Amino acid sequence: MTTTMPATPPAITAHAATLVAAPAVVPTKRITSASLMGDGREVEIEHSGRIYRLRITQLNKLILTA
Repeated sequence: MTTTMPATPPAITAHAATLVAAPAVVPTKRITSASLMGDGREVEIEHSGRIYRLRITQLNKLILTA
């Protein structure tokens, strides 16, 4: 007695109805530090009711503190 395989495996058929289209990819927004900082070396950013400070260090690096 020979057994034949179905044309489409049952696992694929069972999950085909649950496939959902992937959401569209939104590009990451990019701004320059110069446009963010202006003439200063420090800005305050409010996020979820807290104030964060973004500043340029002496070594010209950015540091964010709460």
